[in-house]
Amino acid sequence: MNTPIPQTDLSSKAHPGMSQLVAVLFALCSGLAVSNIYYAQPLLDTIAEEFHISHSHIGMIITVTQVCYALGLLLLVPLGDLINRRKLIIVQMFFSVLALLVVGTTSSSSILFMGMAIVGLLAVNTQSLVAFAAALASPSERGRIVGLVTSGIVIGILLARTVAGTMNDWIGWRSVYLFSAVLTLLGMVALFLLLPKHEPQRRTKLNYVQLLISVFQLYREMPILRVRGVLAILIFSAFSILWTSMVLPLSAPPLSLSHTAIGAFGLAGAAGALAAARAGKLADRGLGQKTTGFSLMLLLLSWLPIGYVHHSLWFLIAGVILLDLAVQAVHVTNQSLIYNVRPEAQSRLTAAYMIFYSIGSAAGSIASTLMYAWAGWTGVCWLGAGVSAAAFLFWAIDSYRQREVLQCTSVQPDNGD
Repeated sequence: MNTPIPQTDLSSKAHPGMSQLVAVLFALCSGLAVSNIYYAQPLLDTIAEEFHISHSHIGMIITVTQVCYALGLLLLVPLGDLINRRKLIIVQMFFSVLALLVVGTTSSSSILFMGMAIVGLLAVNTQSLVAFAAALASPSERGRIVGLVTSGIVIGILLARTVAGTMNDWIGWRSVYLFSAVLTLLGMVALFLLLPKHEPQRRTKLNYVQLLISVFQLYREMPILRVRGVLAILIFSAFSILWTSMVLPLSAPPLSLSHTAIGAFGLAGAAGALAAARAGKLADRGLGQKTTGFSLMLLLLSWLPIGYVHHSLWFLIAGVILLDLAVQAVHVTNQSLIYNVRPEAQSRLTAAYMIFYSIGSAAGSIASTLMYAWAGWTGVCWLGAGVSAAAFLFWAIDSYRQREVLQCTSVQPDNGD
């Protein structure tokens, strides 16, 4: 027999607010943490040559890192609802520093793979930071704070390839991980000094196993989590379809761009991600549904200029900005809305929601490369547009269903969703 997830008792003092300085620090540390799982992508050839690993096996570095990241989402992130979040974040950052130092100094391929596995596992600290930021923020500013911190994550993802490729060209691939270790250490010290030392009392009778089980109970108890999870799968599939396969037409004739030039397109994506931070404020004002619909329409339209990459790179830049703006806006809105429903379970909600993100990202990566091999860049664009259209259609159907329910029950919308 399934039992409801125990509610955690939070006093009104649980939400004293969050300063802009701490919010920016959270964004920077979140972006740095998630970057660690993307640095390797432009470095694979160099690493394969140094460790004498065949090109057919070097891709396992990415696979191992992503698999361990998914495990961390389930096994580590929910701990924030059970133990002190400040200690959890600091400890994970400390061990991340050690893992990054191992990766940056090892001469053994076996130790390299183990180090990358630990890096991937601990990179979920970025989600622990999001959950902690949502817990510290007052309800009236939660969407804005989540939007700001999440912007740091998306920018970290987009700029990781640029930073890694550039540093590899200048001073070698090891410098990437050693530099990240130094920055992570500095971030850890800053958080140690600025994070509140005491948290609201959370009286819960859950042990660790029950905590993990409760993550899956959330899917049953929260319809909004299921709806927003499906949207997450679709938008991050579209995101991954673009960013996984984009290197293929850009590096091939007639464009033949260098990897450093290709990585620079992350700057355009970062501009879009920053512009989307306002979506959290709109969600705070009860405009979550409308923001989602408008953003999904932009996502669908973005594939039109993206498809004209061979006519002008400016078309691609415009499309990248639109796509990242749309994906980020929906992502921020999703998180803002689900956090408001169960504010006492931010860490578990983060884990439950981000599992959908992982599924969408993996599916988009696999589908895009297969489509490119079969139908080229045109096929990739049609695939991305199809996934985007499916997301918009799903949102439209859900919006219609909600209106029907409201008309029957005469209940006002709750925070836009």
